[in-house]
Amino acid sequence: MKLKIITFGLALLSMASCKKILDPEPENLKTLDQMYNDANFAQGFLMNAYRTIPTYYDNSDYATDDAVTNLLNNTYLQIATGSWTASNNPTSVWNQSYEGTQYINLFLENSNKVKWAADPEASKLFNLRMRGEAFGLRALYLYFLLRNHGGIASNGQLTGVPILTEYQSGQANYNIPRASFDACVKQIHKDLDSAELYLPVEYNDIATGVAVPDRFKPYTQNRETYNRVMGQTARLLFNGLIAKAFRARVALLAASPAFQNSSNTTTWANAADYAGAVIDYKGGVNGLPANGWTYFTNTAEIDAVGSGVNPPEMLWRENIVTNDGTQEGLHFPPTLFGSGNMNPTQNLVDAFPMANGYPINHVSANYNAAAPYANRDPRFARYIIYDGSTAGVSNAVIRTGSLSGTDNGINTRSTSTRTGYYMKKRLRMDVNRNPNSLTGKNHYNPRIRYTEMYLDYAEAANEAYGPSGTGTRSYSAYDVIKAIRKRSLNLNTDPYLEECRADQVKMRELIRNERRIELCFESFRFWDLRRWKVDLPKLNEITRGLDVNAGVYTPFNVETRNYQSYMYYGPIPNSEVLKYNQLIQNQGWR
Repeated sequence: MKLKIITFGLALLSMASCKKILDPEPENLKTLDQMYNDANFAQGFLMNAYRTIPTYYDNSDYATDDAVTNLLNNTYLQIATGSWTASNNPTSVWNQSYEGTQYINLFLENSNKVKWAADPEASKLFNLRMRGEAFGLRALYLYFLLRNHGGIASNGQLTGVPILTEYQSGQANYNIPRASFDACVKQIHKDLDSAELYLPVEYNDIATGVAVPDRFKPYTQNRETYNRVMGQTARLLFNGLIAKAFRARVALLAASPAFQNSSNTTTWANAADYAGAVIDYKGGVNGLPANGWTYFTNTAEIDAVGSGVNPPEMLWRENIVTNDGTQEGLHFPPTLFGSGNMNPTQNLVDAFPMANGYPINHVSANYNAAAPYANRDPRFARYIIYDGSTAGVSNAVIRTGSLSGTDNGINTRSTSTRTGYYMKKRLRMDVNRNPNSLTGKNHYNPRIRYTEMYLDYAEAANEAYGPSGTGTRSYSAYDVIKAIRKRSLNLNTDPYLEECRADQVKMRELIRNERRIELCFESFRFWDLRRWKVDLPKLNEITRGLDVNAGVYTPFNVETRNYQSYMYYGPIPNSEVLKYNQLIQNQGWR
């Protein structure tokens, strides 16, 4: 296993001999012993683990039926069209995850010796909190490793990844076999147990010492001490609620068809229960944020966010970035001075229902192929720029037809759309990319949205109990999907949902489609298709576009996918398999 020697600042951390890290020791390099009396240095190990958390917007959508890109050398485009190998794998999180785990394990093995604060109560509480963060982050990294690299190994067994719970020194044995998939899931839950034990559900200030949660009273009953450590200044760090969300994520993965196996003990009921715990905390079905589906363009809300506070839709997010227009520069159409990188497909456009809630191919849809954008689900116009829609600070009309005479037309230039569509989701329309009047706005990237948790529950509950069954909760998959659709469709009655209510299979397809729409361009689709183990023809569905010229709508094929049957599971990096004979590759990968 490739575990790079960890670097922190000017310190080179190689536990090759005792506690001295580098010999001879230049003045500007720190030893491990200095960690014990330098709280900032000690916390730095944990902060490095935060810095390598996989990005939320990784643009893996380019390799799905939802989007293509005009970046013809993009690695996701390459893997979708036949170049995905164990040596060429942009989905790999192997190195960054094990490096993050190395930082975490080193931290956990030494944090009890650190003087975190002069005040003994605060010092104990700081250690407790940061150990909770560390356990949570270790679970996070193992989840991403399992999702991206777990699968059916060449020996035919459902297999996970190597589990590391101790720091690996320079003399350690790196030739570690992969643990079973189930063992990895259990290790994640074990670390999340520790995280929830050591952390508050959320970081909030309290008004009196009496309000210190009971499990923290053995450490302090002082309001100022509690707020210093567990109060609002710690917001955006890993907390107990995030641990609950990752429980739901890993259970949904493990319960999915691609990982169902006699050696895997996770059930759909488990996944529903864990997602339900988050929904209950949020306030049940009625707690679904009403404006969650437009989180990226709730401009007044975004501009008012501060002090680590989350908007209602965000369970966890990254820091606010001010005066920023990076996403808009990458994805605006060319006439708005963007590079138009993310091109939604006609495949995705067709997934949006009509405003009456019916799929466009339903007998009751009232879909008109001669006016395909009329009377569609409001999410369509919010998420996708199509021919004739407006965008940008000036509400410019965007024409995408190949004969439109504008740079926005299909394949007109290297930054033009390849499908007849541009992405609108994730972007603020009040950003101006004109070099003569460049203005950015506040942005943040999500890490976990509440809507994801609601969708997780709906999927798991439908599989476990059917559309209307509630299991251990007071609401069903039907109830959750009804709430999700109502906030955007705003229907008094939803006849298509009622039609699906009586049929678990139809409800499954509706839930999957709602997930596709609600989470489009957020890097879920690539992994959802695989954990569902959709038929290979679906995985290889040709991406399509629509050319609009003078009122004539001409469909065309854009890109052929070339996935093989073994590509439901990602590979172990080939370089690691070559080095370590205990590390078995997944089936089919070379």
